[in-house]
Amino acid sequence: MPSPTSRRTVLTAAIAAAAGAGAVSSAASASAATPPRTRPDAPSAAASLVDNHFWTSYTDWRCGSGAGTRAVAGRRPGLVIAHPLGRTDYTDPHTGTTAAWDYATWTSPVHRSAVPATEVIASWNADTPAGTWIQVELQGSYSDGTETPWYVMGRWAAGDGDIRRTSVDDQTDGKSSIWTDTFSVDDAASGLRLLSYRLRLTLYRTPGTRLTPTVWRLGAMASDVPDRFTVPASAPGLARELAVPRFSQNVHVGQYPEYDNGGEAWCSPTSSQMIIEYWGRKPSADDLSWVKPGLEDPQVCHAARFTYDNQYEGCGNWPFNAAYAATYEDMSAVVTRLGSLRDLETLIRAGIPVITSQSFLKTELTGAGYGTSGHLMTVIGFTEEGDVIANDPASPSDEAVRRVYLRHEWETIWLRTKRYDANGQVRSGTGGVCYVYWPSNPAPAQHRALRSLGLL
Repeated sequence: MPSPTSRRTVLTAAIAAAAGAGAVSSAASASAATPPRTRPDAPSAAASLVDNHFWTSYTDWRCGSGAGTRAVAGRRPGLVIAHPLGRTDYTDPHTGTTAAWDYATWTSPVHRSAVPATEVIASWNADTPAGTWIQVELQGSYSDGTETPWYVMGRWAAGDGDIRRTSVDDQTDGKSSIWTDTFSVDDAASGLRLLSYRLRLTLYRTPGTRLTPTVWRLGAMASDVPDRFTVPASAPGLARELAVPRFSQNVHVGQYPEYDNGGEAWCSPTSSQMIIEYWGRKPSADDLSWVKPGLEDPQVCHAARFTYDNQYEGCGNWPFNAAYAATYEDMSAVVTRLGSLRDLETLIRAGIPVITSQSFLKTELTGAGYGTSGHLMTVIGFTEEGDVIANDPASPSDEAVRRVYLRHEWETIWLRTKRYDANGQVRSGTGGVCYVYWPSNPAPAQHRALRSLGLL
């Protein structure tokens, strides 16, 4: 079973307080009509709700403002430390250890979002060899002419030997707040929006060494998804199933409880590992040498450890899962929002499975057999009738992971932003949040699909 105390319950409470029970938006009440069919690679009708922007090219890295960093060209351009800007002490709040670090910074150009946003989620792809780590920050401009402070969106390393990767709590300016991995305007109903933002990278390394992190991708998804308890039903447009490996989180219940009580809460890393292995990557025997012998699917334990957010005390940090996927050779990964199952069909058609985030009562998803305040599944295809074929990690065994869920039930629980819990209280939904992982040199059809959704 998914953990009953999901990371999203914190954000739920904050959003619900402003929503008021029973407050259904006009966008939701006007959602009865089925949208027209579109070309498979056409931009989503919901594209106006989401703005994706990423810095990935040699030109991108040269256009930013660097202090001690330099862009490197090649097959996969990136950003590295050229020379330290200075030295600083960092006291790890999760170990109490203080250490000195050389550092350099890079600040992106200001990106004016095509969508005046209520939420922004950053994501990044990087290599952090032992003795290095990175920090990602966001600073933006509001529609009232003021600016946010610099918010920490994550302190991250692929390993856990130097620092403990972590989100940062208690960040707010009275207008917006950071909820684990998500920038959120505190009162969306006020009309306040984030119009633009820039991101700042700080690259750290052990003093006196020539080590460096390498960052290949940095960006964010900005969105303004309207409050809605339901969504229009999309017309089926694809019947295809991808051969994605099946892993159950529940076979790991009780294992490594230091990572959020073990497998019962590992839906996110379990889903991530499914897609990583779909693309032909997996941890080496040496990588897995720390796992107790004899455990089934030890790579899922590995994924849990290396997606774990020590502040949130869980493995469900969205950008940390994407960053973990991108530690595998030539992999790219982002966190985004999609607008409908038609968008998901675009990716499945191109051979790209997707990890989706949703919450629901037991009665809202036929055949699931459970309810959850937050759960990740891997969408691997669609039936002839258009229903969703999902690898659901909340299954008793690997063999039982493949499920078929009714199309509109799935679409509703994934795309809505508001829902009622078992007590009739208003809670939040993710509004179409998903992880998308793909090879850094995608096939032409994959490139077209990703580009059509603003991911390339």
